[in-house]
Amino acid sequence: MIAEESEGPGTPLPFFVYGTLRPGEVNHDLFLRGRTAAEEPARLPGAALYDGPGYPYAVERPGGGIRGELVTARPESYAELLAALDRLEEYTPGDPRSLYERVARHVVRTADGARVRAWVYLAAPRVAAALRATGTRIEDGDWLFRR
Repeated sequence: MIAEESEGPGTPLPFFVYGTLRPGEVNHDLFLRGRTAAEEPARLPGAALYDGPGYPYAVERPGGGIRGELVTARPESYAELLAALDRLEEYTPGDPRSLYERVARHVVRTADGARVRAWVYLAAPRVAAALRATGTRIEDGDWLFRR
């Protein structure tokens, strides 16, 4: 993935979800029910998906792609949802122990091909390095069809 300009950590963007937050998965209703204005199929280009201990990791990878959903929070729920997802993903800005990093990337909406800027939780650098070396890649980039 090409480095992209940074948004501030609280910039209200939609979220691209690719694992346990997708519809039908364990965390969807726990975290997203009643907090979203829209959920649309989308694709994250320039990334690969790796299997984790009950949840996946996205890792930057040129030529790759991950399928997921573009989730737009209700404005009144945005701050609460952002904080909840950061906790779920064990992301603390600047903390080297974080499992993920929340970064802004362009995702492609499936319905119309539009590029949309969204928050994505990517594997933190130390986690990504280990996954690239010894991880199990989900070849088709779709967590829902990993089995």
